Amino acid sequence: MSWFQKTVNLRSKSRGCHLITREIEKQVPEIEEYEIGMANIFLQHTSASLCLNENADPDVRVDMEMALNKIVPENLPYVHTDEGPDDMPGHVKCALVGASLNIPITKGKLNLGTWQGVWLCEHRTHSSGRRVVVTLQV
Repeated sequence: MSWFQKTVNLRSKSRGCHLITREIEKQVPEIEEYEIGMANIFLQHTSASLCLNENADPDVRVDMEMALNKIVPENLPYVHTDEGPDDMPGHVKCALVGASLNIPITKGKLNLGTWQGVWLCEHRTHSSGRRVVVTLQV
């Protein structure tokens, strides 16, 4: 069994859902060395999330941001408010959507479906860059 791990720094993104598949592949070219394996992608933050979803139509990302904001509004009577009105809703969205993904590797590529891409869902209005740890196993 072989393991490889790398921390990927993602540039700061605006609030919303962003397709980051190519950023991950670009910063982790070692994926190409694996004929078969598993990639775990883990977000080291609690007010953003990761998911697999539509990679073709950007309207899906806009609609997802709208839906998440309807499900988890900022105007609930949150107790944790020290970091601004978008912070606690960001924690709730992270808990609902998740902070890690497992994706099979086949013939040196992430084995995603035709219409699947890796999304970073940024739940804060103002955020710094985000870090993800990519762990490869064969």
